Amino acid sequence: MLVLALSIVVFTLWYTQRIATAIAQEEIKKAQEIAFAYKVLNSDDPNEVELAMALDKIKTNTTIPVIWAAEDGQILDAKNFDSLKIKKDTAYLRHQLRILRDRQQFIRIELSDAEPQFLYYKDSDLLVGVRQYPFYVLALVALFFLISYIAFMSARRAEQNQVWVGLAKETAHQLGTPLSSLSAWIDILREKLPDAEDEMMFEDMQKDIDRLVLIAERFSKIGSVPELQRHRVTEVIQNGIDYMSKRASKKINIFLLTDNGNNIIAMLNPPLFEWVLENLMKNALDAMEDTGEIHIHAFERDGSVYIDVKDTGKGIPKNNIDRIFEPGFSTKKRGWGLGLTLARRIIEEYHHGKIYVKESGPKGTTFRIILKAAA
Repeated sequence: MLVLALSIVVFTLWYTQRIATAIAQEEIKKAQEIAFAYKVLNSDDPNEVELAMALDKIKTNTTIPVIWAAEDGQILDAKNFDSLKIKKDTAYLRHQLRILRDRQQFIRIELSDAEPQFLYYKDSDLLVGVRQYPFYVLALVALFFLISYIAFMSARRAEQNQVWVGLAKETAHQLGTPLSSLSAWIDILREKLPDAEDEMMFEDMQKDIDRLVLIAERFSKIGSVPELQRHRVTEVIQNGIDYMSKRASKKINIFLLTDNGNNIIAMLNPPLFEWVLENLMKNALDAMEDTGEIHIHAFERDGSVYIDVKDTGKGIPKNNIDRIFEPGFSTKKRGWGLGLTLARRIIEEYHHGKIYVKESGPKGTTFRIILKAAA
């Protein structure tokens, strides 16, 4: 498309330039004939044939604006200039004469017994239009290319979204049946093994099943509009911290800091929002390599809720910061590079907020989430 657009522009510029040059040469030729006509009119004894031809040349000129002037700049006659502008501005013709003189657009009329006179000629509207035409074409081609590009990217995003939604829905569907079966088997085993020691084992198994049910629920919400409700932000964050703390190294500490206690309220979908926090904390754990700290700071300011997730890891290279939210991009050997892409989708499309890298360096990375505070 780009090559086609450039080809159209280049051809149009070349072709219109040829036409404009031809028209300009023709108008110069006509201006010379008009100048000769004024010379005939100004001669002492023109014959009838020359006089008739001169008058005809001047009369039939309806396109080329001309000014007939003396050597001292006195305007003797003018034709094909805007009559309204001449009436409104008495200096209009003199201003046009100065412009044409600066451009060297004039023909010297030599007279035998008087001072020379000059015929100043201006490009006709046709010639001006032909010279401007390539720019209109360029603008239209640029607009066409822009619209085509936007349409192509929209179609590509729509196709990607369909893949995302289909994959998420299918994953949730595939997980649903075995999870229901596992829950039923646990109930059967509880009846057959009623001992207290066995009950502790069943509780742990049930927690894992509940976790899988939560994951299936998250996938089922991708592609549909999730229900947002008023929730205390710190409580939802704490749930995510509790889950990750049990699975992180004992040498990694996760801290929650808040300026307003439990009074920060936002419209959230807890399963999806916890998913975002888990992805951010998992990335932080990978960056710290089993030793370090994660600080989550939640505060409210000017009607917005801010959540900063800061780690003490090795940071993100500057050339990767703009790419980390792209689908499939990952610096880790394992994983599909979809965690942060999902996080951005959940925050920006479902919660109507923002998520971005606030800062990153050798001492760690800070992700910031911004949500609208609930009234």
